[in-house]
Amino acid sequence: MDPITAQESRYSNEEKLKEKEPYQASVETISEGEGNEVIPNRNLFGRFIDGFKPAPEVAQRDEVALKKKLKTRHIQMIALGGAIGMGVWVGSGKALHKGGAGSVIINYSILGTMVFCTIYALGELAVAYPIHGGFTTYATRFIDPSWGFALGWNYLLHFLCTIPLELTVATVTIKFWTDVNSGIWITIFLVLLIIINLFGVKGYGEVEFALSAVKVIAMVGFIIFGIIDDVGGVPSDPRGYIGTSIISASGFRNGFKGFCSVFATAAFSFASSEMVGLAAAETKNPQISIPRSTHQVFWRISIFYVLALFVVTLLVRADDPRLTALSGTSASPFVIAIQNARVKALPSVMNAVITISVISATNAMSYAGSRVLQSLAVKGHAPKIFKYIDRQGRPLPALCLIFLFACLAYLNLTGKSDLIFNWLLALSSLSTLFTWASICLCHIRYRMAFKKQGKSLETIGFRSPLGIFGSAYAFVFVIVIFAAQFYVALFPIGLKPSVSNFFQNFLTPFVIGAFFILHKIFSKEKYRPLSELDLDSGLREYPVQPKEKKTLKQYAWSFARSCC
Repeated sequence: MDPITAQESRYSNEEKLKEKEPYQASVETISEGEGNEVIPNRNLFGRFIDGFKPAPEVAQRDEVALKKKLKTRHIQMIALGGAIGMGVWVGSGKALHKGGAGSVIINYSILGTMVFCTIYALGELAVAYPIHGGFTTYATRFIDPSWGFALGWNYLLHFLCTIPLELTVATVTIKFWTDVNSGIWITIFLVLLIIINLFGVKGYGEVEFALSAVKVIAMVGFIIFGIIDDVGGVPSDPRGYIGTSIISASGFRNGFKGFCSVFATAAFSFASSEMVGLAAAETKNPQISIPRSTHQVFWRISIFYVLALFVVTLLVRADDPRLTALSGTSASPFVIAIQNARVKALPSVMNAVITISVISATNAMSYAGSRVLQSLAVKGHAPKIFKYIDRQGRPLPALCLIFLFACLAYLNLTGKSDLIFNWLLALSSLSTLFTWASICLCHIRYRMAFKKQGKSLETIGFRSPLGIFGSAYAFVFVIVIFAAQFYVALFPIGLKPSVSNFFQNFLTPFVIGAFFILHKIFSKEKYRPLSELDLDSGLREYPVQPKEKKTLKQYAWSFARSCC
């Protein structure tokens, strides 16, 4: 080989080595003692087995061991369709029945503004600190270690309790077509989830991209169908032109108590919006992906919640007995709206979409739960065994625990699962609100610490346009929702006050308080003032971009383009 060819070959090999994952290049030679052992090339099965071995010691850092395989399209679709789940498809029916059309539209709109502020705050933090653990790590660093401990375990508990519930709901959706034993479907869904997670973060990203696309298309399709039906464009609907007659009759139900009761359901519907922050550590280019997905929250709230539920209230009466008499997808106001129009086959299509949504939600929870548990172990908040990450970037012990708890879904076969599931849900029913409040508080203290320590925000890749005031608004609003839920838990609609009912609706704050106090007692870690907060570890700074003067039209165009 001539020198020029040899030089080109060496350059090509160096480029290929650079393109590998941060720790993948070191897999070829692993230090053992004083020498290096060269791992020979293996066949496909051999490489598959080797993938389960621990990542080399050089890769056992948070930012290296997890593979950055989520692309911009993954993050955008996860942000756009990730939160379209059982909360909006089915849970909105109970909200409509309790509070009426007026409460649903107003509460979902108000809560949407709060989520909008929260996700913008999280987007700024995720771009500045694309570190493993996301907002659980931010809470430990910017608020208090005990707060981070309580947030992490409560968020994990939410997944451990909710995954078996979602699997149970999935079997209910299948019963729309067949009466095959539920245990068979639980097993099928569990095996499917395990297979998806064996492909690591890339498998999660591709599956969520496909399933979220289906949900987005279905939601847009329903909105178009609903508008046509409302103006009398569906021949099979005997009601003809409906207009605003149904929504006017629904109005507000159960007074102020009914209005307050919708907040908790709306919060559950918006749950998982924050998962984009967890995925930042495994995103190839967070400076591009995270801001784009953050901007899309505006469209998701406007179209997939407010507009879609407005269309539902035009077609379904709040006093429709099917909203509470039926169970599973049969009680979905979306399915009921289609059934009212007497369009054949469409109810089955909508049921299929809801089934896909359940699988998507369970897949997302498995991914997020395993990453949260691994992050807790890294911070010393969980047993060390859960720190393990294999060469493919999979937190295997954490995933095993997630799927072990998922087997609680088999309790559904005993016929006595309702009481157990109710208390499991009570443990984490309000955890999403606590998570959002923590994100906002992290953003507030992070901004204040930057100012206190004399640091500039110019090198931050993305800044929330709502600033610290947007986070303060969202934080205060979460406290208001907690107060409303406390009121409803103390004086439930249609029931007498009872200790059991109160704790089934308001147990989460007590669980969070217990986590915080116990960690504070045993760790003896002190509260850190703004001047002592660590702002440097994991901070990713970007070149300062020159400011350009833009017209109002240019700002509007830039915003619209970033949202698409």
